[in-house]
Amino acid sequence: MSDRKRQGRRRVMKVLGSVAAVGVFGCGNGGSAASPTSATTSTSACVVKPQLTEGPYFVDELLNRSDIRSDPGSGTLRPGTALRLTFRVTRAADCAPLANVVVDVWQCDALGVYSDVSDAGFNTVGQRFLRGYQVTDAAGQAQFTTVYPGWYSGRAVHIHFKARTSPGATSGFEFTSQLFFDESVTDQVHAQAPYSSKGRRNTTNASDGIYQGGGSQLLLTPTADSSGYAATLEMALQL
Repeated sequence: MSDRKRQGRRRVMKVLGSVAAVGVFGCGNGGSAASPTSATTSTSACVVKPQLTEGPYFVDELLNRSDIRSDPGSGTLRPGTALRLTFRVTRAADCAPLANVVVDVWQCDALGVYSDVSDAGFNTVGQRFLRGYQVTDAAGQAQFTTVYPGWYSGRAVHIHFKARTSPGATSGFEFTSQLFFDESVTDQVHAQAPYSSKGRRNTTNASDGIYQGGGSQLLLTPTADSSGYAATLEMALQL
């Protein structure tokens, strides 16, 4: 791992340490809302969603873009079934829309490969496909066009995301977690090319250790549309 990435990861861990007690909530009017856990209660219409591990592949690329499918250097689109992903961000106290929240997304491609990393079996350092951020608008929304993620050994199908109110600041709110997908939808998508060339995934949601830490509260069931699939995550930040 490069010095730049080590420094970035240390900076992230420092910020996370200062906000470890902060939760992210899903508004009760969304289909992805979960019931409060025994350790967490809320007087609003929002309930807690869990923070999950960042993983080893976050790189703060500073790519402000909605369509994250291409590599900025070559302009080549990563192949895969299109997925329109919307984050709707609100404040936990009253579920009012939160503007100016930076939402980062990063994920593997249809064959389980991440950009800008060197790992067993691939080296994509210098490429930046399937990475980017958007800033929430007045309605609290940040939208991305990406591809439905593939799989790699030991992990269920997932997408990483991070919400930050003050990127680059020495302190501020930061929340990191992962999205998961309905198995039946994943089966349909992965039966098609280019996913099918890799064969069936070896880890489902139920057998994924990270999913077991609360992934059921971050489970999306994308719906088919004219261009591929679409899904929305409702989340409220406890600021």
